[in-house]
Amino acid sequence: MTAQSAHPEPPDLAALQRRLAAFAAARNWQPYHTPKNLVAALSVEASELVEIFQWLTPEESARVMADPDTAHRVRDEVADVLAYLLQLCEVLGIDPLAALAAKIDRNEERFPAPDGP
Repeated sequence: MTAQSAHPEPPDLAALQRRLAAFAAARNWQPYHTPKNLVAALSVEASELVEIFQWLTPEESARVMADPDTAHRVRDEVADVLAYLLQLCEVLGIDPLAALAAKIDRNEERFPAPDGP
């Protein structure tokens, strides 16, 4: 087994959005996936991620992925946050990558890098 075959290519964003939509459709969850409900769920999941880090020192937080149990929790909460964000984008017709690129462009204008040393 080569190193590359051990780590298959990650799915693209559009493929993940399609999987999430199919998962919800198979369970007839679309009536509950309103923008309001998805934003609320996104907030809850983000809070669950915050909870993992809440009482850690900055140094402890930098090492959070060193503990397998905590790392698993962090990955799960990150996945939940991303899942709800992608579902919200799907419902609202937002291309998340285009929205991020446009926001970075605006931030580069608003906050120019300082001139050299």
